[in-house]
Amino acid sequence: EETDFYKIPLNSFDEAMQRVMYLKHVIEHCDGYRWFYDGDKPIRRESDLHIMYKLACFDTISDVNSEVNNGRGPVDFKLSNGSKDKTLVEFKLTRTLKKNLEKQVEVYKDANNTNKAIKVILFFTDEEEQKTLKILNDLGLTGKPGIVTIDARSDNKVQASKAK
Repeated sequence: EETDFYKIPLNSFDEAMQRVMYLKHVIEHCDGYRWFYDGDKPIRRESDLHIMYKLACFDTISDVNSEVNNGRGPVDFKLSNGSKDKTLVEFKLTRTLKKNLEKQVEVYKDANNTNKAIKVILFFTDEEEQKTLKILNDLGLTGKPGIVTIDARSDNKVQASKAK
């Protein structure tokens, strides 16, 4: 899926998604996945992903806030353009995914008085990818807007000089 990272977004959802897709591009195609590794060992911390998203939100037209708690716990990010245009962005690793997709983001949407949310799922292995795809399929979320997976595997990023 090709995204124009420099297009002026129409609303907070478009801007939040544009920034997520840029982050996905950097992690999957520009060696950004390396941020999540100590040698060959993956460092599975959502907090690192949050920092990268903050960097991707440089010079936004939306107001970007992290760990916003409007009543039922903190959502990772809220992008807003006034009180009527708000989008939530929640990052998850595969190991905490099912519970979050079933309930957590819906609670955050109610607390923040919005129906717009993006759920970003980061995985590190083939097994985690398969588990993610199964959960998405089981919950009927495969291919739905607002669901983004990011492949942070280190074993499938081939150097351009070695690509076949």
